[in-house]
Amino acid sequence: MDDDAAAANSHLQKLHCSVKNYDWGLPGSASEVARLHALNSSSQFHAQDPYAELWMGTHDSGPSFLASKRVTLKAWISDNPHVLGDQVLHKWGTDLPFLFKVLSVGKALSIQAHPDKELARTLHKLHPDVYKDGNHKPEMALAITNFEALCGFVTLKELKAVLHTIPEIVELVGATNTNLVLQTNDQDGEEKVKPVLRAVFTDLMSASKDKVTDAVNRLKIRLLKESEARQLTEKELLVLRLEKQYPADIGVIAAFFFNHVKLNPGESLFLGANEPHAYLSGECVECMATSDNVVRAGLTPKFRDVQTLCSMLTYKQGSPEILRGVPVNPYVNKYTPPFEEFEIDRCILPQGETVVFPAVPGPSIFLVTVGDGTMKTGSAKGHAVTEGDVLFAAANTEISVTSASKLHLYRTGVNSKFFQGS
Repeated sequence: MDDDAAAANSHLQKLHCSVKNYDWGLPGSASEVARLHALNSSSQFHAQDPYAELWMGTHDSGPSFLASKRVTLKAWISDNPHVLGDQVLHKWGTDLPFLFKVLSVGKALSIQAHPDKELARTLHKLHPDVYKDGNHKPEMALAITNFEALCGFVTLKELKAVLHTIPEIVELVGATNTNLVLQTNDQDGEEKVKPVLRAVFTDLMSASKDKVTDAVNRLKIRLLKESEARQLTEKELLVLRLEKQYPADIGVIAAFFFNHVKLNPGESLFLGANEPHAYLSGECVECMATSDNVVRAGLTPKFRDVQTLCSMLTYKQGSPEILRGVPVNPYVNKYTPPFEEFEIDRCILPQGETVVFPAVPGPSIFLVTVGDGTMKTGSAKGHAVTEGDVLFAAANTEISVTSASKLHLYRTGVNSKFFQGS
């Protein structure tokens, strides 16, 4: 059998993956992304350079390649569409509907949101240089280490407390907006609360650069002075951290409007379309619909689209849901977000044990982060796998993993609820 035929018939393909060196990444010496990419590509990393994201999938901005021959996973799937399974092929065509990543966050990412499908199509049409595809980008972050994020708006009660205690915000948004918030109650219902929150947040994010610079500097000076007499709150300490990373940035003050979420390893957070968020620190695996659409408005040197962001947000208030996964066997927890494109399995396999991932009707990508072992399909000879290995598994393929040492691996695939509903 020639190499092409062998590749087409192979149910398991080892991948070489792309890395992103965004400046918010952790330095190579401390970055899981750097370590995994070096192992995955048999290359060296630079200890001081930032390593932010490892991309595993078919997105053109960071394609994966088959290790067996220098062809992109996207091109190989296009030539061998059966590997996706009939339902995935029918729904999404000859491409993976999900993009899998590892993130190493050294400093805050921008305050951002991802558009829904309708807005994504409009933005892509109007500004294809900024919004490079027409897809939505729901996503889920699953913590590898302790992980911090800002996510969603605080409750009305918490926002009122912010306005009572942070005079710099009142000065930026004005007395009229402040009074509107203070006079609004939860009993008024979402229809009344959301426009008030939108008005206040839009005015805050639209404040002039001079006013923002002055407000952030005065906030910093006040908090540092007050810290000599009292213990600062967690949010105040966070704001001082953000100011060091992004001096004179409106995102520093906007942080008071958002929930400060802390994940332990094994906990996850999902983010729907039009929900504001900013990852702050830590390392995670992340899965999303195949898109790179980001609308930014703070904590960034990149292009800001303040009006689009402020008009697109849902303005839902309250803490986001934290997923801890559902055990599917003693070694595997499944994380199922309310999006049909993806789910994540987290597997911690003690030395000398075997776990079986049942055949599913769609494709999967496996990532080994710790340890080594063997991965096999059916009665075929097993692949030796070790940390840094990334493997594509075709639809309808049962995967058996046996550990030679304690093994940590992650699997992402199309959400199993999609197949149950099809």
